[in-house]
Amino acid sequence: MAQTKRLIKYSFACNFSKNNSNATLCGIRPMSSWWSQVAMGPPDAILGITEAYKKDQNPKKINLGVGAYRDDNGKPFILPSVQKAEDKIMSKNMDKEYSPIAGNAEFCKHSIKLALGDQNDIIQNGLNATVQGISGTGSLYIGATFLSHFFPGNKEVYLPTPTWGNHAPIFKLVKLPVKSYCYYNSETCGLNYEGVLEDLNVKQSIVLLHACAHNPTGVDPKPEQWKELAAVIKKRNLFPFLDMAYQGFASGDIDRDSFAVRLFAKEGIKFALAQSYAKNMGLYGERAGAFTLITSDKDEAERVLSQLKILIRPMYSNPPIHGARIVNEILGNSQLKQEWLGDIQTMANRIISARQQLRDNLKKFGSSHDWSHITDQIGMFCYTGLKLPEVEKLTKNYSIYLTKDGRISMAGVTSKNVEYLAQAMHEVTK
Repeated sequence: MAQTKRLIKYSFACNFSKNNSNATLCGIRPMSSWWSQVAMGPPDAILGITEAYKKDQNPKKINLGVGAYRDDNGKPFILPSVQKAEDKIMSKNMDKEYSPIAGNAEFCKHSIKLALGDQNDIIQNGLNATVQGISGTGSLYIGATFLSHFFPGNKEVYLPTPTWGNHAPIFKLVKLPVKSYCYYNSETCGLNYEGVLEDLNVKQSIVLLHACAHNPTGVDPKPEQWKELAAVIKKRNLFPFLDMAYQGFASGDIDRDSFAVRLFAKEGIKFALAQSYAKNMGLYGERAGAFTLITSDKDEAERVLSQLKILIRPMYSNPPIHGARIVNEILGNSQLKQEWLGDIQTMANRIISARQQLRDNLKKFGSSHDWSHITDQIGMFCYTGLKLPEVEKLTKNYSIYLTKDGRISMAGVTSKNVEYLAQAMHEVTK
C-alpha cells in the first residue's frame, strides 16, 4: 500500500510539477521548449503601414494602403441594398442550422449566373461544378487543392508579375510549383502584352489570370488582347484559373467586368473561377465567395462536385450562412438587384473620379510627368510608378502611407485630400 502511494505521488510529480527537472526525469520533453525552433515571421506589409499611420500625429496624414472601399469621407461604406437585404433576412426569423458542405445551392446558382450571364449554355446544360467558398481567398484555396490532387497536366502555376500577395502562398501551401510570367511594364505603367505571350509559351500548365481590375497594378488587357490570349490558351492547351474579385466594382458594369470569363466560356475553354463578394457588395467580413470548375458534360460535373465536397469537408466542413443569404436576397430580387447595380456604379464612379482628380491636380501643380496611367488603370489600386526613394519621402515628409512599390489604394483618395496628395507627389518627383 505504501509502495502504491509512492508510485502515485511520483507519477503526479512527473505529470504536473512545474519543475522541469521532474519532467526530464520522467522522459518528457519540457513543454516550454517545444516551439523554441519556430522563427518570428515577417510582419504583414499592409498591416505595418496601417499601424504606422495610426501612430502619426500629422492632421494631414493619408492612408493609401487600405484594401477596402471607403466613401469620400474616408469611412467604411455599407451598401444601401445590403442594408435592405439584411432587414429582409431579420424579418424572416431564419434558423442558424449548418449549410451543406458545398454551401447554399441558391447562392451557388446566383454566383455562376452573375459570372456567366443568366442564359449561358454552360449553366443550362449543367456543365459547372460550383461550391460556396470562404470569400475569394477560400475559393482560390479550394481550387488550388483540387488541382493539386486531380490536374492531369504539368502541375505548375504561372502567376503574373506582380500579382496579389496571397496568390503564391496559396498554391505553395498545396505543394504546386509556382512560376511567373511578365505582366506589368514599369516603363509605361501599363501591360507588357508581348511579355505575357512570350512567357506563356508553355503547354498543359495552369495560368492564373485576373478577370478584371488586376491587383495590384490596375492594368487589364483590352478586349482584343483578351481574345488573342484566349486563342493562345487554346492553342497551347493551357488551363486558366480566373480570379474575379471585382466584378461590377471595377467599371460599375457587371457585364463589362466579366468580359474575359464569358469570352473563355464562349470559346469552349474549360477553366476554374474564384469569385468574391467582398468588394462588389462590401461583404468583407462575411467571407462570401464561390469556386467553379467548368466541365465537359453533366456526369463529369457531378463527379467533380463530389470530389470538391470531399476536399472541403476536412477544411472547414461547411461555409458560413449569413453572407450567402445577403447575396441571395440581392440577386434573387429583381428590384433589390437593380438597387445593388446602382450601388456598385456609385462606388466605381467615386474611384474613377478620384483617379481623374489626382491626375488633374498633378497637372495643376505643374508636374511634367505623364500621369495618364492613373486614369488608364482601373479598379481599387493604382501603380503610380513612384520609386522607393520617392515613396519614402512621401511618408517621411508628408505622412502619406503607401506600399514600397508605389501602389496606392484609390479608396483612400478623397476630394478633401487629393490636392494635398497631388502636391506631395509633385514635390517628390521633381
